[in-house]
Amino acid sequence: MHNVTPIQGHSQRMWEPPVIQPHHPGGLNKFGHRTGSSNLMERIDGVSIDNLMDRYGSPLFITSERRLRQNVQRIRAALEGVYPTVVHGWSYKTNYTSAVCRILHQEGSWAEVVSRFEYEKARLLGVPGERILFNGPNKSRAILERAVAEGAHLHVDHLDELALIEAIAGQRGQAAPVTLRLNMNTGYTEAWSRFGFNLENGQADEAAARVAASPHLRLTGLHSHLGTFILDPRAYGEQTRRMCAFMQQLEADGLTRIEWLDIGGGLPSRNALQGIYAPPEQAVPPLEDYADAIGQALADGLAGRPGPPPTLVFESGRAVVDDAQVLAASVVGTKRLPDGRRAAVLDAGINLMLTALWYNHPVRLVTPKPGLPEETALFGPMCMNIDVMRSTVSLPPLAPGDRLVFAPVGAYNNTQWLQFIEYRPPVVLVHADGNHSVIREGEDLDSMCQHDRMPAHLERPANTPQLAVVG
Repeated sequence: MHNVTPIQGHSQRMWEPPVIQPHHPGGLNKFGHRTGSSNLMERIDGVSIDNLMDRYGSPLFITSERRLRQNVQRIRAALEGVYPTVVHGWSYKTNYTSAVCRILHQEGSWAEVVSRFEYEKARLLGVPGERILFNGPNKSRAILERAVAEGAHLHVDHLDELALIEAIAGQRGQAAPVTLRLNMNTGYTEAWSRFGFNLENGQADEAAARVAASPHLRLTGLHSHLGTFILDPRAYGEQTRRMCAFMQQLEADGLTRIEWLDIGGGLPSRNALQGIYAPPEQAVPPLEDYADAIGQALADGLAGRPGPPPTLVFESGRAVVDDAQVLAASVVGTKRLPDGRRAAVLDAGINLMLTALWYNHPVRLVTPKPGLPEETALFGPMCMNIDVMRSTVSLPPLAPGDRLVFAPVGAYNNTQWLQFIEYRPPVVLVHADGNHSVIREGEDLDSMCQHDRMPAHLERPANTPQLAVVG
């Protein structure tokens, strides 16, 4: 540690002698930032990002088919390693770009949907009703009638929904199979108590009894979703144990025979959640730790249960798609802020990457840049003060035309993005064979205005004002 010495004649001002310290590429400097080559991302699956931006424009979302397939295969393999019968449900709300969904359905994933739109999209993509997990608290009568007729797995959120399903099934003269959504306090995560029926206060028992008493309902499954970006595998272990205990209780009372045990999703990705200061590679446990916690809880919870075990359903989204997509953007201007920080304005903002409000997405250069790295704020093009892609990140001096990549960004950005101020850009897929194509067209004036309708009395162009009639 250096001696701090008063400057002569200025006893209240202190100085610290400068020190030249070598940094190894990829290592951490004293500010906790990685240096050198780790700040560079030139290619995706061997394809030049520069070339993609030259062809398709900036900003640009780029998705890796290879990574999508690898991720879902890895998740399923981890769970199949601890349990014999596993179904993966792809969470549509995480990224419902049609090509992304089709890739995951090709890998054997079912569709997990939470709305009429998502249900209809899954059916449009060829997913049969019996391979759709229908979650969500807002299911209209019309979409429930279709879902019951098509044999979808109905995850019931509240008693009013249960009564509606019962009425529909009664009209059809059948007993509709249903899954009860449960909520609980595992002690490891904040409880999501607004969804489903609570285990601790008896709501779940009441709902199960309600189903058992109806000739038009049949309880075949239990579902629970703990939350999002869950960093403690023990939460899944506790959740699974409680669900198994509830299942054993229902079966011992003769109320049902559970066929499906759905533990939801919530796995984290290797992203940097704000407020967590350890880097993702340290903060996020290995996938195998989650699988082991779930597997051990199932082994304990199903011990002594006769007959075939229930099918385990897992509804991951973020862990599948987040690191399979990047957002490439360009610098349009630079400035120096009043507090001395360097800043750059980009052509992409939180209108495209809303998750920047919660994550410090890693930022990389597309091509090497000379110059001493400095703390830099990255702003988007919106006329809002909250349009901040990164409040501070260590980058060399930037200039208009420089290109940056934000990654990972595949989770929730192509579904939560905003149609605000700017056109939304195209989404490109890098195929497994190295080719690439647009999987979602960028917006233009026609697509932005196609749903507008002009009343007849407003048809006159603005530059030809209509004179008021007086008399």
